[in-house]
Amino acid sequence: MAEHKKTCCTASRGTEGKIKDHHDIQPVIKSGSNKGMTELKGGVFKMGTDTKDGFPEDGEGPVREVNVAPFLIDQTTVTNEDFAEFVKSTGYKTETEKFGWSFVFHLFVSPANKKKTRSVPQTPWWKAVEHADWKHPEGPGSSISDRMDHPVVQVSWNDAMAYCKWAGKRLPTEAEWEFAARGGLEQKIFPWGNELTPNNEHRCNIWQGEFPNVNTEDDGYAGTAPVRSFKPNGYNLYNVSGNVWEWCHDWFSASYPLLSINDNPQGPGRGDAKSIRGGSYLCHHSYCNRYRVAARTANTPDSSTGNMGFRCVKGLD
Repeated sequence: MAEHKKTCCTASRGTEGKIKDHHDIQPVIKSGSNKGMTELKGGVFKMGTDTKDGFPEDGEGPVREVNVAPFLIDQTTVTNEDFAEFVKSTGYKTETEKFGWSFVFHLFVSPANKKKTRSVPQTPWWKAVEHADWKHPEGPGSSISDRMDHPVVQVSWNDAMAYCKWAGKRLPTEAEWEFAARGGLEQKIFPWGNELTPNNEHRCNIWQGEFPNVNTEDDGYAGTAPVRSFKPNGYNLYNVSGNVWEWCHDWFSASYPLLSINDNPQGPGRGDAKSIRGGSYLCHHSYCNRYRVAARTANTPDSSTGNMGFRCVKGLD
């Protein structure tokens, strides 16, 4: 069971082919609009968790008081419509398009594409699908035409950084992300409290049923949901639990929280993988109970999957 908790969340390119020019980030050409952002005054909050629901091996604890400076944060993850505007303005090519393949959850692979897939060792529910990209999230034949208000997926950390630079923004630090995701509540499991479905109401897009083959879709969605689905948290942020994992600025380290860097922590200076937060529509309590606000995991900066996206922030100082 512990192994599944570590591996089901996302798939990684690992050491497969690298794109030498993947740092060719486009210059900022868009005026930095604050539309759709929430201003947070910052302050001190209790970050992390020491509860039995947490994964100490992920560095979720110890609980520590952390101060974050004021900042603006997108109320939603970046949408397909947003990313299409960026690509139209810059001609940017994502890393997935350069690699020529990306990871798709097995239930979303069409019969026509199954002949052009490779399985991922230890996680057979992930398939490497040729020509899957942000415009064709499940591979050839799929489309985002009816999902323009859904989160963009199949984007790497490097792609997210390129978008942020164009938009005059940046990716949130893990501390900023968790401060915002908690919505002003202290040490609650979810952005809305400690109960997953208060009054039997679904508050996030995660897996129901038996992972990885049966999803009853009780929350209304099998894959991504529109970015403004479900009620926002106390800071008017949508879908900070479930839907898609969100790239953060920080390099991932399970031991970094032990250093007690409590004033605007930025994460380690180097690493092999970048932190992602929030969980996704594939998270299930039996395999990946990481739709909690304190949960964290990571992926390599060149990786992309059908359940990873991002939202942006801007500093105010």
